[in-house]
Amino acid sequence: MSTINDNLKKLAPDLTKDFPHSPHAMLGGYILAKRALDKCRADLAGTVGEYHYDCPLDNIFLGFAGLKGPELREFVATGADDAAVALWIEQKAIARPRLEIIKWNNEWRYKRISEIPDQMQEFMEDYIPQNVPASVIHHIRYFFDIFDAEEKRFTH
Repeated sequence: MSTINDNLKKLAPDLTKDFPHSPHAMLGGYILAKRALDKCRADLAGTVGEYHYDCPLDNIFLGFAGLKGPELREFVATGADDAAVALWIEQKAIARPRLEIIKWNNEWRYKRISEIPDQMQEFMEDYIPQNVPASVIHHIRYFFDIFDAEEKRFTH
């Protein structure tokens, strides 16, 4: 039976009670990375709830960075703090000019639902009315708004 690193236990959010960070939250220079880290830690600690690590949303970041979910998971399992994970991401990610990463971050920050891959659009067609409060659905403009609205961060 494997044991969970004590530092990981302290760092892992309980996603059965709380939400992971917004997709907008950055780590290591990338949007989506902090959210993926929250879900990874919670998954390792057994507190992931209804969330999933290494899901299509996480893979948007992982794919662009050229990282593999299981490799990040293995490093996170050591109990690495945010700074160590950010450094690991910076060292392991595909080397790109800073401006390319900034442009990618901005592309995803402001990506409309109609601009996401077809399979994700089809999934979101049912997901949105089932998970986003009806009172804010009409304020959804960008893909990340879905998560911020569902997780009660939406300010509109």
